[in-house]
Amino acid sequence: MARIISFVNQKGGVGKSTSVINVGAFLAAHGKRILAVDLDPQANTTSGLGVDPYQVEWHLYHILTAGVLAEEVIRKTGVFGLDLLPSNPNLAGAGIELVTQPNREFKLRESLAKISNNYDYILIDSPPSLGLLTINGLAASDFVVIPVQCEYYALEGLGHLLKTVDLVRENLGHNVNVLGAVLTMYDRRNRLNRDVLKEMQRNFPGRVFNAIIPRCVSLAEAPSYGKTILQYDVYSKGGKAYRQLAEEILALE
Repeated sequence: MARIISFVNQKGGVGKSTSVINVGAFLAAHGKRILAVDLDPQANTTSGLGVDPYQVEWHLYHILTAGVLAEEVIRKTGVFGLDLLPSNPNLAGAGIELVTQPNREFKLRESLAKISNNYDYILIDSPPSLGLLTINGLAASDFVVIPVQCEYYALEGLGHLLKTVDLVRENLGHNVNVLGAVLTMYDRRNRLNRDVLKEMQRNFPGRVFNAIIPRCVSLAEAPSYGKTILQYDVYSKGGKAYRQLAEEILALE
């Protein structure tokens, strides 16, 4: 069965979608079968993988609220071995519609269980909140990766998120483990960035990936072409960093 990993942070713009897209691409390049699940109504992972979220007939909203089977929604991408469960802005309504449904926290888990044997890894891009969609992602996952932007409030936000993971573990009876935090948008010339890196390593020893994702023009440009960094500029600093992150995740098997 697939290892299911949620990329989670309640703050937006920290690199969750970029990480799902590019870790997925490099894992696929290593011969793994990958499914990217876009659980964010902003649909950045969907568009970043070259799929127009406004043109998909079926998407994650229909899986969570109408019982549509995941295999009917999955789309191929331009990367061999990397499939996509697309999102759409309508997914925002699912968080409201699910409130009154039984087992509302486990809708995604139930859907993914039916296709889990088809993949080696399922990577979930969570929305920038700790609402019901994110809880669905956590309840479906075996592991969590936390992208953390190198900024002043990073440590405080990480502490809150770790408490949320503990609450999911305790209240839903689901054992989800934190694989680690990955620092994103790092600029070694910036003193604050260097300080945040040291503080992260000091406060969370053994829980910070060695791969550090730098600020990189190619990483910013690739989604506008609907491409991963593997396709767009594999030898860029961003490409090398995501290759290293994917290899660290593989080494944890």
